[in-house]
Amino acid sequence: MNKTIRRASVFCLLLVLALLVRVTWVQAYQGQALADDQHNRRNLIGQYENPLGNIIVGGEAITGSTKTGGKDFGYKRTYTDGPLYAPITGYSSQAYGTSMLEGIYKNVLNGSDSRLKTVMDTLTNKRAAPGNVLTTIDKDVQKAAYDALQGKQGAAVALDPATGQILGVVNNPSFDPGRITGANDAEAWAELSADKGKAMENVALRKPQAPGSTFKLVTLAAAIENGLVTSIDQQTGIPDPYTIPGTRTLLPSEAGSAACNNVSVRTALRLSCNNVFAELASKLGQDKMRATAEKLGFNMQIDTPVRTNPPSKYPAKKMSVDQVAQTGIGQFDVQATPLQMAMVTAAIENGGKLVAPHMVSEVTDANGNVLESFKDPESRQVMSEKTASMIRDAMRTVATEGGGKPAQVSGAEVGGKTGTAQRGVNNSLAPLAWFTSYGTMNGKQIAVAVVIENSDTDRSEIGGGRLAAPIAQKMMEAWLKK
Repeated sequence: MNKTIRRASVFCLLLVLALLVRVTWVQAYQGQALADDQHNRRNLIGQYENPLGNIIVGGEAITGSTKTGGKDFGYKRTYTDGPLYAPITGYSSQAYGTSMLEGIYKNVLNGSDSRLKTVMDTLTNKRAAPGNVLTTIDKDVQKAAYDALQGKQGAAVALDPATGQILGVVNNPSFDPGRITGANDAEAWAELSADKGKAMENVALRKPQAPGSTFKLVTLAAAIENGLVTSIDQQTGIPDPYTIPGTRTLLPSEAGSAACNNVSVRTALRLSCNNVFAELASKLGQDKMRATAEKLGFNMQIDTPVRTNPPSKYPAKKMSVDQVAQTGIGQFDVQATPLQMAMVTAAIENGGKLVAPHMVSEVTDANGNVLESFKDPESRQVMSEKTASMIRDAMRTVATEGGGKPAQVSGAEVGGKTGTAQRGVNNSLAPLAWFTSYGTMNGKQIAVAVVIENSDTDRSEIGGGRLAAPIAQKMMEAWLKK
């Protein structure tokens, strides 16, 4: 063999060896990574090759699957009462991915979760039968909130204070996730994405906003826990007219100066006197106010398992005394979701113990075997039982004599707090109307928070609970009278 041929042969041999090494590397070390790559269309096709598992409410599936008749995707997701449950299910789309529970439990629902595989599935590398997600949502509470919110822009959340189970999560406007489940739903997606995606915005869980006077419950908890308030019926000595500390600015209350001058905490909560809670916050200081807020869930990402992102907020940045005073009435940079305010009320109703909120009870395989259980959630004592009892006492007065009257449920003990939050430069936008409440009857408990964003009535009517309290009433009644 001449020298040239020998060199060419060696070079070809090296190329073959390099190719074999590369193939071995790809198959042995990169195969799984390539298979799992989000851009691998075969994965997407595999997800919809068979019917998906289901999301369950009250023992009934609120999702399903239907044949597409297409070449690539055998099935696509369907929804029962899609707009009603959209804040919980989210969507499962062949073109736009997944969200909410559909996204969190995607692998369980499409059968690719390794926990679903039998020994035979593992040996044959076959996709397992899909699992199911069982929620804590109560269909009656959910429907009551959805119906009551029609014609209004806002959101509502209900919790069982004793168990942490989320009983209802409702947004209005909502959307039908069934419109975007296919591979060719660009027109529907564009429509739902318009106006910064407001139709798909999860206000209940993921849109912190100024909570207004409902935050006075947090201020009161901090004041009692730190010994600043020892009786809810003793006059506070706080004057009205009231000047915000560090300024020359008067802070008005809707009830007027005569009604709010030197009143007790009970009266101040009933009339929502700003002077009392601004002064309590300024005396407590930023650190004590923030510590109480954080015990209740502020400044924390909460996994329900849908994550609250961004979290509700009590300012961590150093504030001036006037700014701290404003936080005491739920203004300045304080922000909260309906879920967060429902958590505050739930802790108050549950003797000061906050149980981690969750909307999933179990995740199971196709045969009902439990893969994950959330029936023993974490709980923390965030305030003393005495503090919680004092606040409940004051909240009952709001519901029986104050702006929370529309929330009363026949035969039940109900306590509440109204709220109005100013928005925009010089209050140019419509205020937010808030209401949070608890109800208890025959051993059952519920905590609710409602926010209305498109209020078009007078501030005194909003603060009086005209818009939000009736929605809370419907939700509480649906649960307590089951």
